[in-house]
Amino acid sequence: MTDKVTPIGTAYRHPSGAASVEEALNAFSLFREYFQGAIGVDAEARITWIDARYRKLLKLPDDFDPNGLPVEEVIPHSLMRQVVETGRPMLLDIMDFDDRQFVVCRFPIRDDDGVLQGAAGFVFYDNVDHLQPILKKLETLKTQLNRARAALSRERQTKYSLANFIGASEVVKDLKAQIRRFALRDGPALILGETGTGKELLAHAIHQSSDRAEGPFVAVNMAAVPESLLESEFFGTAPGAFTGAEKKARKGKFELAHGGTLFLDEIGDMPLALQAKFLRVLQEGEIEPLGSNSIKKIDVRVISATSQDLDERLQNKTFRADLYYRLAVLTVNVPPLRERLDDMPVLAERLLEEVPRMADMPAWEIAADAIAVLQNHDWPGNVRELGNVLERAAAMARDEHLDADLIAKVMPKRVTAGSVTAGSGLADAVAGAEKRAIVEALAAAKGQKTAAAESLGVSRSQFYEKLKRYDLG
Repeated sequence: MTDKVTPIGTAYRHPSGAASVEEALNAFSLFREYFQGAIGVDAEARITWIDARYRKLLKLPDDFDPNGLPVEEVIPHSLMRQVVETGRPMLLDIMDFDDRQFVVCRFPIRDDDGVLQGAAGFVFYDNVDHLQPILKKLETLKTQLNRARAALSRERQTKYSLANFIGASEVVKDLKAQIRRFALRDGPALILGETGTGKELLAHAIHQSSDRAEGPFVAVNMAAVPESLLESEFFGTAPGAFTGAEKKARKGKFELAHGGTLFLDEIGDMPLALQAKFLRVLQEGEIEPLGSNSIKKIDVRVISATSQDLDERLQNKTFRADLYYRLAVLTVNVPPLRERLDDMPVLAERLLEEVPRMADMPAWEIAADAIAVLQNHDWPGNVRELGNVLERAAAMARDEHLDADLIAKVMPKRVTAGSVTAGSGLADAVAGAEKRAIVEALAAAKGQKTAAAESLGVSRSQFYEKLKRYDLG
């Protein structure tokens, strides 16, 4: 093969009579001194021509004929196929070949009718030593990007499995059996339970045990997202959809969860105006980004959870019945801690494993009489409240031993038996304890409601609801 450019145009002509890739390359003969090699491929990314200088750069044997071969078989890192598939040029790129790097340019070739015939590529530099500072910076940016992607991928995976839901009581065994059965189904699931019972943990467990385990797990707390941003948060936005919007499209939670699970915590806080759009997504399996006229198909399993009384919301028409029935195809009722007090010893031990201690301190130990004190509480905050109590006890402990006296000192105040009037029952006692806890939390937070809600381990919406219920506004 010679290194002449002029006769290339006569070597191959497309049956339609349109200019071939070789003829296109011929047009660049005047610029030969500015590039170090050239190559042409057809519309299937098969090599149709390669000049002698490029053969020399690639160290191809003289008797090797690359014509007709897929370009990747000769140049493994070539992106010529991407050019012919997209029809878009790559005006500047750095391509690896063995232990070298080439600065290259690639662009598509079309005939007079605009039909893509192939692509041409040029090597401008075969020695990029003077570009090492830029290449080093590029490699650093690539490494940072890969780390960020890996971290994001980890964030979108489940953090808990069913083994993390601690308990061996019959009620917990039945709950776990139900979770395993529901994980094999692919319908929407609704997890009901008081605050602090482990609803999100069970949502993770359902995802991890399902066929979607390799897909993303995206969690959203409805109470934590400003109402004005909810639509864009879930459905995404088109470029420049509104004043202040990003110049490029932004994916919403549904699209991010495609192929996996979308977990909606505190679903009872969803505004009525948004509920109709959610219903359509569940019915049609498609979304329309904000500011866009295009429809995107999605494949997402929705798991929702709430500690609120949805029946009451259905009655006062603040939650759509048709959406409720779509979400509650599979319903899980998580038992409160007071209904599984037999799990208290193993729960306390497990929670204490997560409490920090001095480097030379043995593991925390909790006495049997201390467990009895814990079992004599109604636990309106459930496992989350139990964890807070144990952490306070550990902070006050002189050593690794937690006895009954210490636990009693850090227990939340509760309504005494004498304050429960005849005819009142457990519900009244729990309500009284809850009201007292809210008052104390507000006092400790100097009236700051958000801080008080955080100290009690409840969402803002739950806290404001309780303020209204107990007339503490």
